[in-house]
Amino acid sequence: MTEEFIVICLMVFMAVTGVAIARLHNLFAVVMLTGIFSLLGAAVYVVLDAVDVAFTEAAVGAGISTVLMLSTLALTTSEEKPAPPKHILAALAVVGVTGAVLIYGTLDMPRYGDPNAPIHHHVAPRYLNKSSQEIGLPNVVTSVLASYRGYDTFGETFVIFTAAIGVLAILGRRRPRRRQQAVEKTEETIP
Repeated sequence: MTEEFIVICLMVFMAVTGVAIARLHNLFAVVMLTGIFSLLGAAVYVVLDAVDVAFTEAAVGAGISTVLMLSTLALTTSEEKPAPPKHILAALAVVGVTGAVLIYGTLDMPRYGDPNAPIHHHVAPRYLNKSSQEIGLPNVVTSVLASYRGYDTFGETFVIFTAAIGVLAILGRRRPRRRQQAVEKTEETIP
């Protein structure tokens, strides 16, 4: 019961953060709130015992993505131009339909923690009972991450590596000439 309460509280915080992100026009504040949203998502994954997913969400969502967005803001303006009202209604319609489809897709899922869920009768017992014979590793978690889910783990590693290369490429760029001249003028006027 306590775990469900914590997840519900975190989801409420995520919903409030999401509404704030949608309402703000200051892009710096939006970037900061997006990082907070990712950290809240990572906290939900930790509570649900998906620590590997939480680590990836924190590293990519809150860490690298925030740095990339802040680097992009350094090259652009910090205020969003308001969209015309007809675009807002179309966007709201797309979000509403997408949300309805996602909710519809979850209606036939088993309840969280249901011991009769298919996952508990098919894959998990096999991993627990046969992973040491099939893979040859004594640790079940290592067997799952390194072998059964090897492509998934490789994909996560590739995403983090690619994001790190992107951050290094952006941070290593030279300042645009216009900004460089503005910085030089500012430095000249300071006594």
